[in-house]
Amino acid sequence: MSPAGSGLFISFEGIDGSGKSTQARLLAEALERSGREVVLTREPGGSPGAEDIRKLVLEGDPDRWSAETEILLFTAARRDHLERTIEPALAAGKVVICDRFADSTRVYQGVSRGDLRGLVDRLHALMIGREPDLTVLIDMDPAQGLSRALGRQGTEERFESFGEGLQQKMRAAFLALAEEFPARFRRIDGNRGIEAVARDVLALAATELA
Repeated sequence: MSPAGSGLFISFEGIDGSGKSTQARLLAEALERSGREVVLTREPGGSPGAEDIRKLVLEGDPDRWSAETEILLFTAARRDHLERTIEPALAAGKVVICDRFADSTRVYQGVSRGDLRGLVDRLHALMIGREPDLTVLIDMDPAQGLSRALGRQGTEERFESFGEGLQQKMRAAFLALAEEFPARFRRIDGNRGIEAVARDVLALAATELA
């Protein structure tokens, strides 16, 4: 939990197409209906500077950046996001719901694109220095998730273009993180209907807010 008198920081994680963005939005709407002040945000992004970096890392050729360069870019975006959006909202007692946070960097750049987890963690400790209070992992079959992600037909498909093999590696890495950080990670089966998943997510959040 966050320190007394501060807000609650919830992150959503999962492979591409897992439905985490939808579930983050549904949770924000449910908490707002219950009278909570909520900030719904995302990574990379969530602040003007971080949104500029988002365009650099999520669009373009799959080989545009090395994994090392991506780690630096994502950390820079996260620092700006933390300073300008997350920390002020938490200090004001709000619930911050973030679509991805540092765990995605640990998986995408630190595991799935090279053995760089140590570098990710060192930069995180130096420049970020905090974790969410609750991380909701929406666990999804990689083939189904990739099909959903590619079906969006958007412009931010640089990572999806690496194919199902990367999605399988990412799922395994997310599950490993859930075992490494059991105090904050909670796994939700995402291979079900949206409403069923949303009910489970809301129950988890309610427990943290009680």
